[in-house]
Amino acid sequence: MTLVQLQYVLAVAEYKNFTIAADKSFVTQPTLSMQIQKLEKELNIEIFDRTSHPIKITQIGAKIVAQAKTILMEANRMKHLVNEEKGLLEGDFIIGVIPTILPSLVPLFYKTFQKNNPKSNLIIKELQTDKIIKGIKDGSLDFGLVVSPLYEDQIIERPLYYEPLVAYIPPVHRLGQNKTITQEDLDTADLLILQEGHCFRNNVLALCDTSNLKQRPIKLESGSFDVLIKLANDGFGMTLLPSLVADDLPEELRNNIKNFKSPVPSREVSLIFHQSQLRDSFEKELVNTIQSILRGKIFLEKDEKLDANIISLTKK
Repeated sequence: MTLVQLQYVLAVAEYKNFTIAADKSFVTQPTLSMQIQKLEKELNIEIFDRTSHPIKITQIGAKIVAQAKTILMEANRMKHLVNEEKGLLEGDFIIGVIPTILPSLVPLFYKTFQKNNPKSNLIIKELQTDKIIKGIKDGSLDFGLVVSPLYEDQIIERPLYYEPLVAYIPPVHRLGQNKTITQEDLDTADLLILQEGHCFRNNVLALCDTSNLKQRPIKLESGSFDVLIKLANDGFGMTLLPSLVADDLPEELRNNIKNFKSPVPSREVSLIFHQSQLRDSFEKELVNTIQSILRGKIFLEKDEKLDANIISLTKK
């Protein structure tokens, strides 16, 4: 039994296809199949039911897959322990990032971090919060960038910054001539929000009076801020954005941004990791890199100008 064989097993378990698993593992399909067959012969079991499409994991195979994850996670921990002892910041660091954070934050720190740490390799995966939590707990992710707090067992949260929310309101909208807005101005009848599954949707709904949501339902939902902005420009309403997303808009669109009166609704963004992780040097380096880039642009600590009720939003 080898670690490579276990890696191949996990690849097939994930993709339910030998060809795709081989491609993702950067080996030929015959090589991957042969190694898995050797393992099955050694254990005298079948891990996969090859007669089904897509391939299914057998009952005993499911237990093998779970154990393989544990073995590989512990093997990686041994490498991390050695690197940490030597003070080395090298190897792969797999980070799950939620969709409403990735496009505005990752481009800010990615190149700087890689330049300062050339032996490290950041692998960024766009995932929903629940998938990031699962990945950290099963070892497939090293870290996550999410909106917190999460209140999850085994998960450590390191707050990075507090991001104000702003409103995107075209001039033709009923609030288009306002210089600022309040939470009381929000109406679900003309509010465009992200689809189910995005934690930012919950942030926005937490600001609204949803007691009459059935009488005045939300008309349009989308999976991206770009679409919400386009819909607002087309006269379908208004939307809310994280401030870093608003900062990236072209100048002509930034003119439609309205700030909230104090206290400003905001969201807490944190770096999360498993309580048993051994990569303290990476954690500190990433936190320092992100905060140094954002310093002066955004709140790095809680502030009286921010709405603590929104900062303390519970798990999505």
